[in-house]
Amino acid sequence: MTPHPGTRPQQGQALVLGMLLAGAATVAFLRYFATAQVVGAKSRQLHALDAAAYSGALIQARAMNMLSYLNTAQIGHQIAMAHLVTLGSWSAFGANQSNQAGIGNPPAHLVAMLFGAAHGQAYASARGAAGLAPLARTDGRLARAYAEHDHFVMGVFGHVQQAVVANAPGARWNAIQAVLARNYPDHMSGARPGATSSAKPPGRDAASPAPAASVPGSNPLNGRGFDIVITNDNWENHVRAYSGRQRLRSFVQQVAGLYDFLGPRDYTARNHWMVDARCPMLRHELRRRGLTGLDLHGRWQSIDTQSFHALRANRWIGCYRREYPMGWGWVPSAAGQAPDSPYVAEPPDNFSSQDFWRWVKQATNWDLIAGTSNPLADSRAVAGRQTWPGSGLPAYFDVDDGSADRPLRFDILLRHPGPDNSIITTRSAAETFFSRPRPRGDGLVEHGNLFHPYWQARLASPGLLPPQARDKAGWP
Repeated sequence: MTPHPGTRPQQGQALVLGMLLAGAATVAFLRYFATAQVVGAKSRQLHALDAAAYSGALIQARAMNMLSYLNTAQIGHQIAMAHLVTLGSWSAFGANQSNQAGIGNPPAHLVAMLFGAAHGQAYASARGAAGLAPLARTDGRLARAYAEHDHFVMGVFGHVQQAVVANAPGARWNAIQAVLARNYPDHMSGARPGATSSAKPPGRDAASPAPAASVPGSNPLNGRGFDIVITNDNWENHVRAYSGRQRLRSFVQQVAGLYDFLGPRDYTARNHWMVDARCPMLRHELRRRGLTGLDLHGRWQSIDTQSFHALRANRWIGCYRREYPMGWGWVPSAAGQAPDSPYVAEPPDNFSSQDFWRWVKQATNWDLIAGTSNPLADSRAVAGRQTWPGSGLPAYFDVDDGSADRPLRFDILLRHPGPDNSIITTRSAAETFFSRPRPRGDGLVEHGNLFHPYWQARLASPGLLPPQARDKAGWP
C-alpha cells in the first residue's frame, strides 16, 4: 500500500512520549528514593535508640544488683560481729570457769556425782581455758576485729551505697551517649554538655537538667546534632534509704537464728534423788545460761554464765538454793549497760564471813526457790564486763514500699537531622525489672527488693509523652 500523495509521514512522537514517561519515572524515583532514605535513616535511628535505651536499663540493673550485693554483705558483716562478740563472752566465761575449776569451787567430782560424768569432765577440762581472758578484753584481738567490721560497715559500705544511688542516673546517661556515639561517630565526636534532658539524678535540683548530647556546627537543631530527652523516669522515687534500726533488725535476727552458736544457750540439769524431806520435789540444779542479741540501738552483746545451785534448808527460811558460780562472761555494747537478768553491781568475792541466804535477803530481791537464772554469776559478769562499743545497724537502701511491684523504667525521645534537612524523631523505652531465676522453695511470691541480685533489663513500650516533651518535639 502506498501513501496518499497529499500527506506526509509522522515522525518523533514516540520519542516525546518516552521522554515524558522517563521524566515522570525520574520524579517518582527521586521521590521514592528520598522516602526510602528517610525510612532507612529512621530505622537506623530507632535501632540505635533501642540499643541506647537497653544499655541504660542495663546500667540500672547493675546498680540495683550492686546494692543487693552490698546489702547482703552488710548482713554478713553483722553476723560476723555477732560471732565475734559471742566468742568474746565465751573467752571470758572459759577463763573464769578455769579459775573456779582450779580452786574446786565447786569441785569437779561433786558435779560429776550429782549430774553425771560428762558434766564433771567438761567442768574439769575448763582448766585449759586459763589463757583465753585476753581475747575478751576491750583491746584484745576479738574486740579489734569487731571494731574493724563495724568501721567497714558504717564507714565504707554506707559511702559506696550512697555513691551508687547518686551516680546511677549519670552512669545511665553516659551509657546512652556511648551507644549513640558508636552508631553515629561523625555526629557525636564533638559532643559537649547541653541542656535537653529531663533526667534528674537524686540530689540534683529539678531546675538543673542532666547533660545531653550535642555537637557543634550548623543544622536545623540550632547547632546540635542530637536532641535527647529522657521522660517518665521513676529512678528518684524507686529507691530510698531506710533506718537499719527500724527495718533491718528483724531480718538480721532471722539470719542469726540460722546459727545455733548464736541462739539461746539455756540448759538445766537436775539430779535424781530427793535432797530434803521439807521440799521433796526440789532438786540440785546445774544451770547454763547464755544469749547473743541486739540491744535497743541495734548493737551486739553476749552473755554466758553457769552455776551450781545446791538445794539446802534451814529453820529460818526453809528450803533454798545456794548458788555456786562456775563461769561467767559478758561483752556489752555500751558502758553502763545492764543485763536483763537479776544482778547486783558489787557482789561479794566469797561468803566466808556471812551466809549466802542472809546476804541475798538483805541486799537483793532474788527468788532462791522459783528463780531460773544465775543471778550471782550474772553479777560477777557485770563486775568483769568488757565493753565493745558499736555503731548499731546501718542505714541501707531498698526499693520503696510503693514501688516494689513496679519496674524501674524510663523513656527516650531523640530528634536528629535526616535527609534533605528533615528532622527525624524516634522514641524508645526500657525498664529494669526484678525476676527470680526460679520460684521460691516456700511457694511465696517475692517482690522486688535490694537483697537478692535478680534485676534484669528489657525494652518496653514508650508511655505517654509529657507536655513539655511534646512541645520540644514540636508535636501537637
